[in-house]
Amino acid sequence: MPVVQFHLEDGSLDDEQAADLLRTASRLYADVLGSPVERVRAFVVPHRPQWCAVGGEVLSEGGSGLAYFTAIVLTGRPADQHEQLLAGFTDLLVRVAGVPREQVRGRIEQVRPEDWGIGGVPAAQVRADEIAARAR
Repeated sequence: MPVVQFHLEDGSLDDEQAADLLRTASRLYADVLGSPVERVRAFVVPHRPQWCAVGGEVLSEGGSGLAYFTAIVLTGRPADQHEQLLAGFTDLLVRVAGVPREQVRGRIEQVRPEDWGIGGVPAAQVRADEIAARAR
């Protein structure tokens, strides 16, 4: 279920950096939530600098400090997990993309289990089925 999207200026990462960001973010997500890493989805979403603004200024190519992430979790997760994800994903963008810490923006988006699908089935039902299977 966990999904994270990193919105960055197009060309700000090479392929090796993007792979590092995605792998490390996936492990971080799995560790913080206690979720199998196989369930994590991570994306780098590149944006043309000419189509982005920071501080009201449209970006020119290179070194803009543009970095934003969205992490989706099911509702009911403890606040400390939210804090760990916000800090961890920020640290990753600072380390991998070289974005100044004060420029990184991010949010945790909570989704009700009834509103999230896994293989076309609401997560609430998938959870219930997994719990029932473990009880047998």
